[in-house]
Amino acid sequence: MSEQDDLARRFEEHRPHLRAVAYRMLGSLSEAEDAVQEAWFKLNRADTTDVGNLGGWLTTVVGRVCLDMLRSRASRREDPLHDQDGQVRLPDPVISGPDGLDPEQEILLADSVGIALLVVLDTLAPAERLAFVLHDMFAVPFDEIATILDRTPAGTRQLASRARRRVQGAAPAPDTSLARRRTVVDAFLSAARGGDFDALVALLDPDIVARSDGGALLPSLVRRGAAEVASQAITFARFAQSGYPVLINGTPGVVSTAEGRPISVMSFTIQGDRITALDFLTDPERLARLDLSALGRLDGLDG
Repeated sequence: MSEQDDLARRFEEHRPHLRAVAYRMLGSLSEAEDAVQEAWFKLNRADTTDVGNLGGWLTTVVGRVCLDMLRSRASRREDPLHDQDGQVRLPDPVISGPDGLDPEQEILLADSVGIALLVVLDTLAPAERLAFVLHDMFAVPFDEIATILDRTPAGTRQLASRARRRVQGAAPAPDTSLARRRTVVDAFLSAARGGDFDALVALLDPDIVARSDGGALLPSLVRRGAAEVASQAITFARFAQSGYPVLINGTPGVVSTAEGRPISVMSFTIQGDRITALDFLTDPERLARLDLSALGRLDGLDG
């Protein structure tokens, strides 16, 4: 085996981990792949003779690449929850069958990286996001992160602490079992299909936020409060009529179809027995790019 082949083999061993880092940093599967590929280019150009921990070296490289991408993204928009045209833009969902994740998805989504968490991460400043993701999610020491950010370790620790408070307040980890969360989602679908406003309100947290990302072709919406979200759910009950149970970033959700094509992805954030956030991806362009191969056995998704 040539030296180049050996380097490629070693890089591929780290690719799943690097994709996980980049996905948390960027919230985009395609951009995460771009960041990992850029790390491969940098590895090819670098002298790694004295690198004792290739995985750690690659992690910091990917972190630096993602930081540059986030800074470029931030310069093009003012509101981190909206793109440059003022449209809501949700993170890319990772969709799997209702029975569980495949091994690659498990690596990508370790630490319960739900849509709600990614939405919160997208509100952080690029440096805060890097410090939190690398330290809290991947245990990278602050002195190494400080080098990427050109800050002191103490300053980097403060960035991570500030980000941690934001994340814990807005996207706490689910506190109910997967089966219980599925029960809540099923009850929501049943109530939406039946037009049962009171049942919907009972399932929704009073401060629920519902976001709809329709892309450039459809209007984006943000709704707040149980009554408003319940009314919207009944209005869009047609999505629930063709809904199939899936896991979205490891938690119960729904993919709806029409003529064998996905028309909506619904992601639920659940605390206790209440839905605290509801995210709809209805952008036709992004839906067309989703990998639904794991769902081919479901009626309507096997075409």
